[in-house]
Amino acid sequence: MAVGEDRAAEFHSYATNSLEEAHDAIVAHYYDLRLEVVGQAAEFETRLSVVDLGALTVGDVRFGTEMRMSFGEPGVYHVAVPFGGRFSVQEGHGVTDFATERRALVFDPARDIHIDTWSADCHALTVKIDKAAVLRQLEVLLGRSVRRPPRFGPYMDVSRGPGLSWMRLAMWNLLERNVPLGLLSHPMIRGRLEQTLLEGMLLATDHTFRDALEAPPPPMRPASVKRVMDAVQELPAESYDANRLADIAQVSLRTLQEAFRSNVGMSPMAYVHEVRLQRVHRQLRAAAPGTTTVTQVAHAWGFVHLGRFARRYRERYGESPSQTLRAA
Repeated sequence: MAVGEDRAAEFHSYATNSLEEAHDAIVAHYYDLRLEVVGQAAEFETRLSVVDLGALTVGDVRFGTEMRMSFGEPGVYHVAVPFGGRFSVQEGHGVTDFATERRALVFDPARDIHIDTWSADCHALTVKIDKAAVLRQLEVLLGRSVRRPPRFGPYMDVSRGPGLSWMRLAMWNLLERNVPLGLLSHPMIRGRLEQTLLEGMLLATDHTFRDALEAPPPPMRPASVKRVMDAVQELPAESYDANRLADIAQVSLRTLQEAFRSNVGMSPMAYVHEVRLQRVHRQLRAAAPGTTTVTQVAHAWGFVHLGRFARRYRERYGESPSQTLRAA
């Protein structure tokens, strides 16, 4: 889902003593997992509340007894912090990390995830965050394209500062489930909170672009560069070449190329290809099964040579276009 899409937040609540029903409720809002009761089976009672904000799913969950869980590579970011009790997370064969009320765990599962210690008194805030939405928000904050998604550190300090603010804002969304016709029933408010939580995560955690976010903003781009960027963003599928871009910029080709390299970090035509790749990626991710093909989407956004397109796409996103489409 695109950030800011025109829809209200959606609330869901579950209470069940059935392990199968608990599994199905979690899968419906998060991702598939293996759920196992290791404590007193008679005390098992799942209580799950969820609010769907679009690019983020915010929930709180408890099971009433000791649990064990595992799941594969969901392809999303996840932040989890206990309100009480504790749990551990291990990625693959890596180090086991424990979440506490002062320290949330942040994970970007590239390997299988194992939660082997979920205490009987554990009650946790759990936030699923769409990777593509985080990448888009990072690009907005930086004012430039980013070739790889950020890699986050394992923890978020939720005892103070921006981490505490982020956690409280996420929790506020859950409290709104008890407010008939509250603010989250307005799509505009939902969209702004979605955007704020995405930006807040980038500002409240350590990641590979943190220094770039904290650096002084770059000087304003020359008007010639801005004219070209605006034109390409508006009509990326147009038939552009270097001379046409220079005409749009109202400067010489050499001047435009030098301005792009110094202000954007790439040539004007490379920028055209980058914008087109972003649009293709977004459409492939959003496509319903069987409704389109990679060739159709690539041609729609101005790619003529499919071999070059496929190579650039894999370099940019780390997978083939067909893999993205199959995962949609």
